Amino acid sequence: MRHLSKDEFVSIVKTYHPTVRQAGIGVQKAKADILKTRGVFDPVAEGRLDRKTFDGKLYYSYFNPQITIPTWYGIDIKAGVEEVIGDRVTSEATLGKTSYVGIKFSSNSLLYDGRRAALQQARLFKEQSEAERRLIINDVMYDAFSSYWNWVREYRNYRIISEVIAVNEARLSFTRTEYEQGSRPAIDTTEALAQLQTFYVQQENAKLAYLNAGLSLSNYLWTEDNIPVYWNESIIPDTSELQEWTTPSLNNLLSLATSHPKIDALSSKISILEVDKKLKQQYFIPKLSLSANMLNKGYTTDFTPTQTFLENNHKIGATLNIPLFYRDAIGGYRMAKLKIAETELEQSNQLLQIENKVRSYYNEVLALQRQIDIYTEVYRNNQKLFHGEQFRFRNGESSLFILNSRENKMLETSLKLLELKMKLQKSYVGLLWAAGQLG
Repeated sequence: MRHLSKDEFVSIVKTYHPTVRQAGIGVQKAKADILKTRGVFDPVAEGRLDRKTFDGKLYYSYFNPQITIPTWYGIDIKAGVEEVIGDRVTSEATLGKTSYVGIKFSSNSLLYDGRRAALQQARLFKEQSEAERRLIINDVMYDAFSSYWNWVREYRNYRIISEVIAVNEARLSFTRTEYEQGSRPAIDTTEALAQLQTFYVQQENAKLAYLNAGLSLSNYLWTEDNIPVYWNESIIPDTSELQEWTTPSLNNLLSLATSHPKIDALSSKISILEVDKKLKQQYFIPKLSLSANMLNKGYTTDFTPTQTFLENNHKIGATLNIPLFYRDAIGGYRMAKLKIAETELEQSNQLLQIENKVRSYYNEVLALQRQIDIYTEVYRNNQKLFHGEQFRFRNGESSLFILNSRENKMLETSLKLLELKMKLQKSYVGLLWAAGQLG
């Protein structure tokens, strides 16, 4: 026999369960997306060659390698060289070899732009994926714990009835011996046999429930190679783990509920929407695009700014774009604000539901603790009555019918007490699940 402890089971589920591993992949994907988004700030080297020859004549040849360095502040730094030769080049082109270095930017991207927004959102998406991973694990572990404690309960039920059967088999043998010796009537052997056969039926039902509970437990048993582990009867629970729990204070649980992964995921979503709103604000700024290059003859690297730059050896371009009604900017900004308000309402509603779930499970735990205390005393009293009746029966002072009645009542309270203890285990798990602490 191999004992499967609660801690070992939890470790297996958190490490190897496919759903948990998928949640981890989601976080890795978010990290990859951050790396991808950072690519918009990578320097880019490019080159252009445009050449035409016809009938033995070189019409034109334009050669222009260039490197562009994006910066965090929305300004692109660029540098390159040009070689223009030919008989029919465009009038604005400069023949020969030239080099240049310059900048390019837009007024509504100096404070904020789409590149910075995309990177910030990618980082926030990673935080959101972390919260969603915790949420998934929280839900998976709740189901896994429920399956585990159900398995433990069915195993204990089966063991209790099996132990009762062993006692009744010995009693049937004792009754038959006394009948053969003339100390008991024949009806007592029938009474003992009928009781034993009833327990045999209960044992079969208990074994069926135990086997099915084990199969349900198999849904959470996986290996490192993503191979399911099929449960068999050689795997039994470690029932010594039915220890008493220390119930956390309600205020502490409600405080933990504010960092529930569902609430954290919505907080990340709100932050993502705030980034979008900030980007939408930039659309109210008139779009002035400016590019400025300092020029030099030949492939030189001497670009010392002088006062004559504005008079000579430069290339400057500017465009101005001002919407007359700003409808696109106004509509986009309003939509961004409404999405934030909508998500904040959802977050408030979810927090209230989570807090109420915590209170509900907390009340259930307290109620079950009181019931267990009461039923523990009921079981002890029924146990005393049974043992007393058994002593009287062996001394010939009681009937087998009364003894069986006492035994049935003791068994009933024993199974009920076990059921309450298993409910308490599940309720403690539910309490931690409601507060989002299983992930």
